[in-house]
Order: sequence, then structure tokens, then C-alpha cells
Amino acid sequence: MVVGFDDATRAAAMQLVRMGLEEDLREWGDLTSLSTIPKHLSASVDLVAREAGIVCGVEVIPLVFEQLSESVEMCVFHNDGSTVERGTKIATFSGKIRTLLTAERTILNFMIHLSGVASKTAAFVRQVQGAKAVILDTRKTLPGYRLLHKFAVRCGGGRNHRMGLYDGILIKDNHLAARGDQQVATAVTDARRYLAEREMNLPIEIEVDTLDQLSDALAVAPEIVLLDNMSLQQLSQAIEMRDALSPLTLLEASGGVNLDTVAAIAETGVDRISVGALTHSAVALDLGFDWPWRSV
Repeated sequence: MVVGFDDATRAAAMQLVRMGLEEDLREWGDLTSLSTIPKHLSASVDLVAREAGIVCGVEVIPLVFEQLSESVEMCVFHNDGSTVERGTKIATFSGKIRTLLTAERTILNFMIHLSGVASKTAAFVRQVQGAKAVILDTRKTLPGYRLLHKFAVRCGGGRNHRMGLYDGILIKDNHLAARGDQQVATAVTDARRYLAEREMNLPIEIEVDTLDQLSDALAVAPEIVLLDNMSLQQLSQAIEMRDALSPLTLLEASGGVNLDTVAAIAETGVDRISVGALTHSAVALDLGFDWPWRSV
């Protein structure tokens, strides 16, 4: 699976790698390895999956060794986006044991977290197979991890919502409340005018809580309407309204979405389902370093 670990994502990862190593090493370095492991000793170590899931974070590993300024031979057997079973060898690293031990926790911190996001995403994607709905992430990401989290979502078969506040308009209930004007059509019209004046071609999405708000929004045909915390019956009614009033508008369900509810939500016919839990509540995938102690 090719999911695009691009230059921007690599730069974000390198910044986080530097921070992670700085937290661990400061000016003194890895005191345990320095004091107990002979400098000349080399070996190989395997990165192994201790449970089944989707691998993510392999692209980050060379950045850790690069930041440590140490030469390590890396043999990868399963790239980002690969499905692995318990006991699967993901990669093997060969080099100075001090370096491998120093890098271990930083590598695993990235790998278990990002693989957890990818694996959780894959579980949601499996639940909606056969429906037209796509699974989307949100902006509910850890600071600094936005690009890596969204990369992990792609590794799990999901799709990315907007990257930030800069690349799309999403008018939420708090925007309407802050305006003191609950008329959603007016907000969409204002946003459309703003983009036109600046010759910006970006989608406009607006959040609605009721079918009356949806009707108001569809009158001005936004690209996307987010249906927040609606019942299955309301979602089905929303599809009928959209088909009648603005067929090109995409409908996105959000709120109360979990692995037990997502299949039924998809069956209503919505186009998109956004799930904050992909990134804010993913459980780490259990991975570890296994040391066969093969001297090299």
C-alpha cells in the first residue's frame, strides 16, 4: 500500500524524533548502555509484532538512527500499511549494541502509537465494507503529530479530512453561536463570498444538528454537510432531503460513532463518516525488540 510519507510528514517526524531523543539523552547520553555495554560490541535485533494489526512508523525508524549519527543496517520485511500477525518479524537492525539500545524506546514509542492508529482505522474500515461511506479522521490529534496521525490513518485504509484550519472551511455550531446568527445558509453564503473574493477554490462544509438546519443549508448547496449526533432515522431522512434539494452535496455523519454503531450508520447511505477516536483514543499496538544475540 502506497500512502505517501511525503517531505512534510518526514520533516514533522524528524522534529518529533529530535524531541524524543532530547528527552531521553540530554547532555549525558544513555548512561545505562554506556556503563554496561562495551563500545565495540555489535549485534542484530528484530522488531517483532506481539499482536496482530497494521504496521505504521517504519518510515520514522531511519530518522532515529540518522539523528544518533550512527550507521545501522536495516532490513525491512513489512512496510507501513502492511497487515501483520502475532510473531511477525517487521524488520531487523544490525549495528553497535549501544546504538540499538539507545534507539529502542524512541523507535517503539513511534511504532506502537502509529500502528495503533492504523489498526483502529482498519477496524472501522472493515465495518463499513460494502457501503459507499468512507472513514475519515478529524483534527483531534496530538500537537506536532498531525501529519503522522493522518499518515497512520491512510495506512489503515481511512481517508484524511482537512489537514488544518487553513485548507478548508468547516462552519461548526460554535461559529454560528459566536456569530449570534443561527441561519446556516447565511454562514455558507458569507464563507463562499470570502473564498470568491480571494480566488480560493476550497470546499465549504457546515455542521447541522437538526433536519430544519439541514434544509436551510441545502438551499445554498454547500459541498458537504456534517450531520452531528443524528439518529439512524434522522440520517435516512437527511439522505432523502439531500437527494431532493441538493444532490451534489455530500453528507457526513459524526458523533457517537464507534465500532458497534458505524456499520448501521454507513447503511443509511451517508457519504462520509468522521471518527475522532481514530487518533485521540487509539490503543497502542504491542511491538517489541527481540534480541537473538547474533554477533556480527
